[in-house]
Amino acid sequence: MTRLLDIPAARTLRTVDDLVKAGLAGDARALEGVMAAYATAISPAIAGLIDRADAADPIALQFVPSVTELDVRQEELPDPIGDKTHEPVEGIVHRYPDRVLLKAVSVCPVYCRFCFRREMVGPEKDGNLTPAELESALAYIRAHPEIWEVILTGGDPFMLSARRAAALTRALEAIPHVKIIRWHTRMPVADPGKVSAEFVEAIRSRTKAVYVAVHANHARELTAEARAALGRMADAGIVLLSQTVLLKGVNDSVEALADLMRGLVEARARPYYLHQLDLAPGTSHFRVPVEEGQRLVRELRDAVSGLAQPQYVIDIPGGVSKAVAALSDVDTGADGKRLRGRDGIWRDYPARG
Repeated sequence: MTRLLDIPAARTLRTVDDLVKAGLAGDARALEGVMAAYATAISPAIAGLIDRADAADPIALQFVPSVTELDVRQEELPDPIGDKTHEPVEGIVHRYPDRVLLKAVSVCPVYCRFCFRREMVGPEKDGNLTPAELESALAYIRAHPEIWEVILTGGDPFMLSARRAAALTRALEAIPHVKIIRWHTRMPVADPGKVSAEFVEAIRSRTKAVYVAVHANHARELTAEARAALGRMADAGIVLLSQTVLLKGVNDSVEALADLMRGLVEARARPYYLHQLDLAPGTSHFRVPVEEGQRLVRELRDAVSGLAQPQYVIDIPGGVSKAVAALSDVDTGADGKRLRGRDGIWRDYPARG
């Protein structure tokens, strides 16, 4: 494998010129329109994983801009899961009764080319909450005792400094009805050194349950450094979950999914969601048909431990809820129920009711 970090300078790649110098862009002019429309950042940790000799490298596909992103389909939406529809105050998304999203920042260490918030994130969006907006968001949470869980997202909330992350944790700790603090992040994969002992201490809580959901899509993302970052959190008592997006050319095989899910479990992160790709603009080249996703998930269920099984879900456009997309192993007919075994054979189930 040819690794980008064989090149001496290691810094985040953000411009067309950066990509050209790194050997990641052939036709620079063709990429200018894409990069003007959607933010680009490829961290050294991610850039070092890219096999530049492989045109179909699964890491490159996720992060290197492509002209195919300018192909926007009629069904694609700028806000595919309805964040704005459910935003009572700036920075809060209240879609489900007992939990809210708190979007403190709009920037990320890397920008995934399939991101469902790609119209809303990036350094040029200036969407980071001001101190007044953050206080307003916290006031909303305080005023709604039904909120049991706060999910910190963005952007990537691990972009916060340890000091600001600690202040946010302490503010949420002070709200009696909030019992769960959950952080969603790409940082352990994108810049594992940022998940320092100081930062881990900043997000720990002695009064609330803290969860971190790490986004990983391919087993090669789980480097030794990434596993060490996850280990620092697990050792501190933080519960680790994972989120994965089903992507054509990246993880749309049983083998790729099995390797990833086993790797996550080995790193003490429990597979949580496998997302059907949202209908974000310019992402159709990544989309796996739902029927193919259902087949993959069924075969994965037959192939790996129950510990390594994510829940296959589709976010209903508009933000109604998630729909569970996996095929059932229970069939109900006029003569009762049948159960499908790991061998694919359906067997009658004698119990009634």
